[in-house]
Amino acid sequence: QVQLVESGGGLVQAGDSLRLSCATSGRTFSSLVMGWFRQAPGKEREFISTISRSGGSTYYADSVEGRFTISRDNAKNTVILQMNSLKPADTAVYYCVASPDWRGRFNSPSAYDAWGQGTQVTVSS
Repeated sequence: QVQLVESGGGLVQAGDSLRLSCATSGRTFSSLVMGWFRQAPGKEREFISTISRSGGSTYYADSVEGRFTISRDNAKNTVILQMNSLKPADTAVYYCVASPDWRGRFNSPSAYDAWGQGTQVTVSS
């Protein structure tokens, strides 16, 4: 069973940067595809980004392409989401996710078996 613990959220101003981390345990990290979703109040969970087991492939939502970068360190069992040029629209709870495989739908919540507890990101204007 995979356990995911996010950290790094907080309150920032528009244009600032934040770095989210997700520590993973309970399964061989390099066997998992990893990703991030977010959920704003009153909205559905939204796909943000995902990364392959080796880190060689990454995918992003159009809303964050060019501003956010996902990376992983298989030696430290950690996945990172570097968020730059933050906007008030980025305000949400951010969730780290994991799965043995994307199952052909990397941007769907149903593709991921494990979810972290979430970390709040608030961007003020």
